Amino acid sequence: MFIRSLIAGTTLALALAAPGSALASDPVVYHIDDAAVQGLKGLRNIRNHLDVDPTARITVVTHANGVDFLMEGAKDASGGAFAGPVSALVARGVKFEICEITLRNRNLKREQFIQEADFTPSGVVRIAKLQKEGAAYIKP
Repeated sequence: MFIRSLIAGTTLALALAAPGSALASDPVVYHIDDAAVQGLKGLRNIRNHLDVDPTARITVVTHANGVDFLMEGAKDASGGAFAGPVSALVARGVKFEICEITLRNRNLKREQFIQEADFTPSGVVRIAKLQKEGAAYIKP
């Protein structure tokens, strides 16, 4: 009886962890440090990523000039607002984080950023921790 239960439990655990299963999800960190170059491209990459792998757990970590696309009223080079695509990705489970060291260094305030954004004490430390926890690293 014990062996049968052990085999059943192991089979269930493997099935749940299998690629494509409802509970399987891959952690990913997108690193953005230059919004002008990476902002729009990164948002497109993330949307495409989720279209192919909707279970991916994506965190976008921004620092330096990368925080700019998360500011209230920020627009891409064509004049399109970043807030809409960011909001759509947040609705799909993506987390956006802003480095607080960048805020201090650039004399920026939390109130200048869209509500969907969270804050992290250090962008580079956050990226390192996410990688240590198994997140794939992508820099668009």
